[in-house]
Amino acid sequence: MVYSTTIFHRLRVYILAMQAIHMTGSCLCGNIKFRITGEFRNLCNCHCRSCRLASGAPFVAWGTVNRSSFSFTAGELREFISSPGVRRGFCGICGTSLTYRQEKQPEEIDISLVTVEDAPFLKPEFHVWVSEKLPWINSDDGLPQYQEWRSG
Repeated sequence: MVYSTTIFHRLRVYILAMQAIHMTGSCLCGNIKFRITGEFRNLCNCHCRSCRLASGAPFVAWGTVNRSSFSFTAGELREFISSPGVRRGFCGICGTSLTYRQEKQPEEIDISLVTVEDAPFLKPEFHVWVSEKLPWINSDDGLPQYQEWRSG
């Protein structure tokens, strides 16, 4: 029997999202490496100006994990306070944007999805801060879009 790649992709996404997982990732130069042993949630594309400037990209794909399931296995993260109560983590050597933390949610950390080895299977599920989206970005991909952060 022949199965389409879509079925295998959906199965892989389901396995990654629903089970205790083990994923790894790194920055561009490989100086910083990390491990995730829990579930991702809030997979999104953020279009806010702060994310754009911090990453040098038109938007950033983020996913949230519990801080207790995230650890660095090599290197030392540098952090920048980008706004009150917000710390953005990056590699001090190559500059790769890696993490986003909010003081008001100390049990969570957002990870830049493109830095995770399994990034092709971590597809964003919605767009946030489309009120700040660059006018030349076409985000008509069928995903829900929120002017700021989604509520609930």
